[in-house]
Amino acid sequence: MAGRARGTRQAPPPYSIVAPERQLAPVIYSSPHSGDFYPPDLVEASGLATAALRKSEDSFVDELFVAAPEHGSPLLRARYARVYLDANREPWELDPGMFEDELPSHVNTTSLRVAGGLGTIARVVADGQAVYRRRLRFAEAESRVFGIYYPYHQALSDLIAATRRTFGYCLLIDCHSMPSSGGPMDRDEGRRRADVVLGDRFGTTCAPELTDCVHRQLADEGLVVMRNNPYAGGFTTYNYGRPGGGVHALQIELNRALYMDEGRLAHGPGFAEMQAVMARLIEAIRRLAPEFFENLDAAAE
Repeated sequence: MAGRARGTRQAPPPYSIVAPERQLAPVIYSSPHSGDFYPPDLVEASGLATAALRKSEDSFVDELFVAAPEHGSPLLRARYARVYLDANREPWELDPGMFEDELPSHVNTTSLRVAGGLGTIARVVADGQAVYRRRLRFAEAESRVFGIYYPYHQALSDLIAATRRTFGYCLLIDCHSMPSSGGPMDRDEGRRRADVVLGDRFGTTCAPELTDCVHRQLADEGLVVMRNNPYAGGFTTYNYGRPGGGVHALQIELNRALYMDEGRLAHGPGFAEMQAVMARLIEAIRRLAPEFFENLDAAAE
């Protein structure tokens, strides 16, 4: 499995949706960082081997949540590598130092993510190595944003809207993975991380009762669960999470050591068990609907 990323494959569409025969729950699962297509222009422009580029990838996360459609929820997956285009950012978070031409005024050049080298188009990979051997042209960024980023988010917006039309409310679970310990660019460098980190922007993007339910389910599985530290939820979480408007968004970060060999970028001995744990979580979330959401709506009135 470690060699699954290829720059020479035929270019895929920006995303894929694995949809249930009929949506049975007001829940959507998204995986913006598990894309494994590394386009030839990235491979050509980068001085790094594909294995180094893949360190930024949330490898196999989409596979861990593969049971979502079986339990009546769609699963949206980005197809392009995160290091090529990060769908969990604002559309125009770009580092001006990466480009040979001047960036237009609508570009956000001052975000903390840009400062860390991890904007919409990454300057560095997870261990801090520079991605590119040359400066890019802004036209290259435009091509990626218009061709990949916007179609992905249009698909996500459409899924949310369709879910709300059917059920009146929606829970978006944004699925991620994290290195087992903090890296050189992290505040927790060298420290072992919890098994799971739930991010709801400190209770602002998801009703606390929903976050509590996910927390209890995972803790009952014997996992160590933290909230909002070191990840409180990215762009997807805070952009779509509007509990007062009937859309709840919760980010789930899974410790990679639970299910994969981080060195070889391959399935680990715990993969099948973690896939089963996620299937049980998906089923537990499905059982919350619709009465649980209706109670939350009533409490918010």
